[in-house]
Amino acid sequence: MQLTTTQFGARLPEWVADELAGVAAALPDAEDRMRLAHRLARRNHREGTGGPFAAVVSNAATGEILAAGVNLVLASGLSTMHAEVVALSLAQAGAGTWDLGGAGRPPAELAVNWRPCAMCYGAVLWSGITRLVIAGEGDEVEHLTGFDEGPMRPDWKEQLAARGVEVRTDVLRDEALATFREYGQRDDVIVYNGGGRGRSPAHVLQIQ
Repeated sequence: MQLTTTQFGARLPEWVADELAGVAAALPDAEDRMRLAHRLARRNHREGTGGPFAAVVSNAATGEILAAGVNLVLASGLSTMHAEVVALSLAQAGAGTWDLGGAGRPPAELAVNWRPCAMCYGAVLWSGITRLVIAGEGDEVEHLTGFDEGPMRPDWKEQLAARGVEVRTDVLRDEALATFREYGQRDDVIVYNGGGRGRSPAHVLQIQ
């Protein structure tokens, strides 16, 4: 037997570099790091490269930006290329290690414009970050966009805390909801849940 496919990968769209060009190398405030995630999330769906999600990895002590990622499922054709996975993978590639919390490394933070889905929850657990900052949690993202976030356990924050990951939530929550609402109201909205699971765009609810 000979495998026909032996590698895979994804690349950030060129517009991401343009978006980051005027951003300071370090953003000391969590709100500023979240604003960057919101900007990337909005532009990602407007550019048609993926869903309305973005993530930023930074030095938790100084705010130095280590990596930024956007959802690349549509651009890459890979279901695992969620914004958190992309950002964490880029940060790990840049650091040359799978463990962002390894010995001698500064504490790392992941800022995301909503609570991670079931898959990205696992990615956060194994990444080595010490802080997760999210715009919000709850099922609003599913109602507004139609995406299926998967079977998250109710004590997910406690589980992260038990593994040394601090969780901060409700950072610029309204901006996240505005982006999800904009996506859900598009005439050409694409909901790429595997096997057709999740709400169809026709049944997206309008949450105020």
